[in-house]
Amino acid sequence: CRENGLKLLAANDAPSLVILDLNLPDVDGLDGLIRLKRQTEKTPVIIVSSMTDNAIISGAIVAGAAGFVPKHSPRAIFKEAIDHIARGEIYKPAGFVAGTASNERDDTVSRLSSLTNQQARILELICEGKLNKQIAFDLSIAETTVKAHVTAIMRKLGVQSRTQAVLVAQDARFASV
Repeated sequence: CRENGLKLLAANDAPSLVILDLNLPDVDGLDGLIRLKRQTEKTPVIIVSSMTDNAIISGAIVAGAAGFVPKHSPRAIFKEAIDHIARGEIYKPAGFVAGTASNERDDTVSRLSSLTNQQARILELICEGKLNKQIAFDLSIAETTVKAHVTAIMRKLGVQSRTQAVLVAQDARFASV
């Protein structure tokens, strides 16, 4: 379902605004937001979530969200967020405090957000435990191309091994917050 939605966004004119719930059943952590931002780079995304931990809000902003609104906010707050975004500002909820505790996590999210669509797909397959040969077969590309992508992924993530890349990807999930 998620892939179909992303394909529709890519095929049509980009919407003027996307409202995204982080608690979707088929995505982990900020994965949905990161994928969505890759498809519709210029479209602002407002995150709506019942999880309002400062680290989650900060991570969402770093991953490309234009705003974050707590799920049970009144309509006036949603209007305020949309007005901020329309002015090119980032909307953060009242009470949000940017802290130094989330800097390492924000750096991880930023590095993951820098991956291309193909690199992100290959990292996803690595996380599933697939070998380069299997990834090449699944994506109908040459194994040497997979190796080049894996090297680029490791460079962007600042790691020296596939295992470390998997750990970085897992770090972006809410379970680690």
